[in-house]
Amino acid sequence: MPAWNDYKKEAKDRGCLAHELYVVDTVVASSPELVKATLMEHLAYQQEMETQGKLAFAGPVSDESGELMQGNGLIIYKASSLEEAREFAENDPMHQSGARTYTLRRWLINEGSLSINVGLSTGKISLS
Repeated sequence: MPAWNDYKKEAKDRGCLAHELYVVDTVVASSPELVKATLMEHLAYQQEMETQGKLAFAGPVSDESGELMQGNGLIIYKASSLEEAREFAENDPMHQSGARTYTLRRWLINEGSLSINVGLSTGKISLS
């Protein structure tokens, strides 16, 4: 397997975006009651990270059937390094309380598209 930075350079040389973000896979590690009790503090933390420009995306994921909510989630951070992203994850109240644990990985965005629709008279924004 190639070293991460070597692969990133190769991707960029091929014309890919090679934009690096950091993915936190956060999973329930305690009781549903502790997750629920920590939720508002967690959401306030996420909002602060978003305001600071450090949070790209975050939200819950379903179980494997796609039918149930487990309390797990994905968080995508904008950080200058893996260490900084780890600091962001460690400071999340869900992780500090032990309600959830997480894994952290680098994510190299190479392909894809994102569309943003802004209604000028309505002020409504939608993503697709």
